[in-house]
Amino acid sequence: MTLATFHLDHIIPQSAGGATEFENLCLSCPFCNEFKGEKRRARDPETGRQVRLFNPRRDHWRKHFQWSQDGTKIIGLTSRGRATVAALRLNNQIAQTARGFWAASGIHPPGSD
Repeated sequence: MTLATFHLDHIIPQSAGGATEFENLCLSCPFCNEFKGEKRRARDPETGRQVRLFNPRRDHWRKHFQWSQDGTKIIGLTSRGRATVAALRLNNQIAQTARGFWAASGIHPPGSD
């Protein structure tokens, strides 16, 4: 039984010179990876400024994001967090539905970064 499938994502896209090495790779859900594409920066919906997307190898999740009270939405706390939530569509309906099931079963939200 397959529970989840993830894509191996280049944090800095190969088209922008990103290497295929551990420090530039992360696991990404297929939807987020498709929405990210070749983006490295995105607009913060609150300030309108272009900012760098969240880098899971360098940035700390809890500094830039928090979970909604019901655990179904990711809330951006900083320009980088808000831009990443918007650009990668982290709160798309499929993700929210899955998180709702996970929360109901007690396995979500995660307890640490």
